[in-house]
Amino acid sequence: MITSRITTFLIAVGLFGMASFAPAKEKAPAKEKAAGAGTSEYTKGVQLLDSKQYEQAVTEFTKAILANDKQPAFYEGRGFANFALQRFPEAGDDFSKAIDLSPKDMRAYVGRAQVFLQQKNYQQALADTEKALEIKPDEVAAIKFRGFAELGLSQWDKAVADFTNVIQKRPDDLQTYDRRALAYRGLKNFDAAIADYTFLLEKNPNDTEALTKRGYTYSLMGQYEKAIPDYETALKLNPQDNDTFQRLQWTQGQLNAKNAPRSTTATTAAPTATPEKPSLITQINPLYIVIGIVVLILIVVIVRLITRGKAEETSHIIR
Repeated sequence: MITSRITTFLIAVGLFGMASFAPAKEKAPAKEKAAGAGTSEYTKGVQLLDSKQYEQAVTEFTKAILANDKQPAFYEGRGFANFALQRFPEAGDDFSKAIDLSPKDMRAYVGRAQVFLQQKNYQQALADTEKALEIKPDEVAAIKFRGFAELGLSQWDKAVADFTNVIQKRPDDLQTYDRRALAYRGLKNFDAAIADYTFLLEKNPNDTEALTKRGYTYSLMGQYEKAIPDYETALKLNPQDNDTFQRLQWTQGQLNAKNAPRSTTATTAAPTATPEKPSLITQINPLYIVIGIVVLILIVVIVRLITRGKAEETSHIIR
């Protein structure tokens, strides 16, 4: 579960090279081309976008669109400004309009992919990044965002491949190391994840997110004694982080249970029941009963024979 978290850093990445964007060449009347309708408003919008004045940028891009609604770059610019303002439906509509005007416009696909990522529509984000890469196979932003979509779809091995590709092209892109570590965790390749988090901490020892994530990865490996220092360091940097505090407590409990001495007392066997003494009746054999009856009969017969010939004594009782 791992789910992936697409954070607001997409906004910064999404505004890649806006200042270098030139309005796409479209078929338009010669007079309109010469006039360059909307170009000045578009240029001003790009400047505002670069200075992070997003609301004003939207206004200028809208003016450019009203002056010339056939330029996909005008919609792209407004799309990125709306995205920065977290107006994702509006941004998606702008990027879709740009794609309608210019189906081969790679930038619009990348922009719309970011919108889908924020909406957790990973399948559509994947489709847009794939389309962007068909148009420009070496576009780093498209590769990176495809990795995000693959994370959302739990396609861990593909995400690792894409993030590794980005790192090879941009070794200083620290965020990609973090995302690759998450993909490695999904593959249960914990050692590789630890290596990425350690790299991030070498670059920035006070990176609390990298500390807590490395600590969590150690705990997944059952290496609680290594997880605890990471959590403790993170809490020193951010004492109000209740989630990390709870993880620390849980990990300390797991370590104590792991180190607790095992009981050496042997299991006592269940006592055997003492046989009951047989009752008198159960000791009497039926044969003995028969013999006893026969003996009694013989005694009666003998007594009868002895007393048969004797006269009865006269009673002394007077009647």
